[in-house]
Amino acid sequence: MANLCPEAFPHRQSAHCESGVVSNLLRREGVEVSEAMAFGIGRGLFFGYLPFIRLNGLPLVTYRSVAGRIIRHFSKFPGISLQQKTFRDRRRAMVELDEALAAGRPVGLQTGVFWLPYFPRALRFHFNAHNLVVYGKAGEDYLISDPVFPAPVRCPAPDLERARFAAGALAPRGKMYWFQITDELFSPRLHIRAALDGVCRAMLGSPFPLIGVRGMRFLAGRLVRWPERLGHQRTILHLGHIVRMQEEIGTGGGGFRFMFSSFLRESAELLADRQLRAGAERMMQAGDEWRGFAAMAARICKERTRPGDSCLALAASLRSCAAQEEAIFWELSRWCREGR
Repeated sequence: MANLCPEAFPHRQSAHCESGVVSNLLRREGVEVSEAMAFGIGRGLFFGYLPFIRLNGLPLVTYRSVAGRIIRHFSKFPGISLQQKTFRDRRRAMVELDEALAAGRPVGLQTGVFWLPYFPRALRFHFNAHNLVVYGKAGEDYLISDPVFPAPVRCPAPDLERARFAAGALAPRGKMYWFQITDELFSPRLHIRAALDGVCRAMLGSPFPLIGVRGMRFLAGRLVRWPERLGHQRTILHLGHIVRMQEEIGTGGGGFRFMFSSFLRESAELLADRQLRAGAERMMQAGDEWRGFAAMAARICKERTRPGDSCLALAASLRSCAAQEEAIFWELSRWCREGR
């Protein structure tokens, strides 16, 4: 097999695995797309509180669109073609991975974090939608560009196979994918307005009360009642889960709000637009509010409360986040309509 040298793939660390992999794979194909731009035009920002879906026994709280949607959005852009495969047979999946590498083609993989041995043990939990790029093989080890790590890593073949076929929610089923550029003139700036319109509709226009700013307010209402309904220990577990999803699971902090602010700032520069620049500043402030919410929740979890810390105060902070984002997205929605 013709192995790729590490220099053959432009590894760059990122805050979030899916947008990081999209950015790195496209850069390798000669299309310069930052992680923030990949997240933004991939319509990554979202909020949903979905208590009927359980993650490690706790209600799903998500600050981003469903796993894989950023990749799928890129596949719809003219000039970009997405090739992807899933497998039933493990051996066939590993053979096709080796064949792709032998052909000199790095591929993205969806994997289960728990089975990746290069992750610190404290961060290895059962999450099956972690994206990474395999760019070569040395002996029985695969050479991996995992965007949440500062440098490329290695993974033994049996561990990577196990991670590709992890069982449970979002099971990857050996999924591997790559992009092909069919139009060298592809430009992210052409897709900014449509992407913003899509995010605004998701955050403001969902009829489902658990989605967008309505979902934030719904969660605030639930949060106030948790101490009475769940008891102290279960309330702590739920709060810790919210903070973990907001600050630790590849969000860059603030539940992806800082990354979306970077997208708006980059878009403002590309389009020379003051409204987008102002939106970026306001989204940064919303991220700060989210971070304040997480800090208070963490103090309650660790029983290091300050005067004023309580579930009631947390709910008020969450409603403040909802109000800020509602104003931001209505403003961005008007900007989208004016440009049509």
